[in-house]
Amino acid sequence: MKYLIVVPDGSADNPIDSLGGKTPLEAADLPSINGLAARGEVGSVRTVPEGISPGSDSANLSVMGYDPRKYLTGRSPLEAASIGLEMSESDISFRANLITVDPDGADRYEDFIVRDHAAGDITTEEAAELVEVLNERFAEEGLYIHLGTGYRQCMIVDKSHPNGHTDYKCVPPHDILDRKAEPYLPQGKGAEHFIEMMRESYDLLKDHPVNKARIARGLNPANSLWIWGQGTRPEIPDFNEKYGVKGAVISAVDLIKGIAMFAGLEVLDVEGIDGTKHTNFSGKAQAAIKAYEQGKDFIYLHVEGTDECSHQGDLAGKIKCAEDIDSKVVKPVYEYLKASGEDFKILVIPDHRTPLSIRTHTSEPVPFMIYDSRKETEPDGRKQFNERAAAESGNYVKDGFTLADYFFEK
Repeated sequence: MKYLIVVPDGSADNPIDSLGGKTPLEAADLPSINGLAARGEVGSVRTVPEGISPGSDSANLSVMGYDPRKYLTGRSPLEAASIGLEMSESDISFRANLITVDPDGADRYEDFIVRDHAAGDITTEEAAELVEVLNERFAEEGLYIHLGTGYRQCMIVDKSHPNGHTDYKCVPPHDILDRKAEPYLPQGKGAEHFIEMMRESYDLLKDHPVNKARIARGLNPANSLWIWGQGTRPEIPDFNEKYGVKGAVISAVDLIKGIAMFAGLEVLDVEGIDGTKHTNFSGKAQAAIKAYEQGKDFIYLHVEGTDECSHQGDLAGKIKCAEDIDSKVVKPVYEYLKASGEDFKILVIPDHRTPLSIRTHTSEPVPFMIYDSRKETEPDGRKQFNERAAAESGNYVKDGFTLADYFFEK
């Protein structure tokens, strides 16, 4: 038996006036996914429990079958693992985004506008030069920044450090786009130290040659740090033992790779995947097929581009990215599995909604589609992979982390 979970990150949305009241998933041409849905099962699921922030950390843990209320200890520790950092019990990990802030005529950092949480999708190579400058200034204070992927960096602080605790209120920068920084700066004991670090990062980075070159090319500069996502090392049960599979994860995102590593799943590297709408879709599909051929029986295939388009307010890009997932990812892997002659199941599920209207995540239910080659039914065109069809199906899963149990029949 082979299993495939495809996660079009943040693809779920709300009705949009310019689409005639349709959502992007309804407007997108998804013949492969909807063809499977018509012969399978659709429904809605709440992936993020009430009281938990709707981040990709909590949502993907839930999709993988782990209750976020029990296993989520913070976002950054998951990302730390993915870049090879061994956290001890005395370590606190923080996410340190490279972002774009806009002074907009203001003198105080607090009055700057948060314009871009991803700094125009800065490359890892460019980020490395900026991180080096920051470490020259802050490493001696016990605030060392480890290079991640693109705009995503990681800072490890020992509990003996004045800032070595998790009792902060920190806000993800993708939640506050086009707003003044002040109400969303870190709060808690010692938070002023982090705020001063963020202020000083602007002075260090705004005129850096990397950013001057980016501005000259019409790209957003990575001119500030943004600190958030703090947490301690998690303990996650082994996924392969939990579900009786030999599994692997394909994703460009450090967070997803980190969950995989803690869960005992192999992380597969694919050339050209970058977490944007321009990622190597076909390469992801071929990597999944190769993994099946080499003995894996489960693949968790995560695609970030739909979420990034939502954060950027890119409606056309979000629809196109969903269509690319359908044609370049789901279709070829499905065709391989069908030709293999072995029984298989496919689950397609967004981790969370990322409505274009607000450009950040929400906790509302998302649609899911399950296809089981052993239980194919007569096609029913009412069963489609979108929010409306899922809601109208009447099939609702309240606790998202239980959907994996249902999918794997455990």
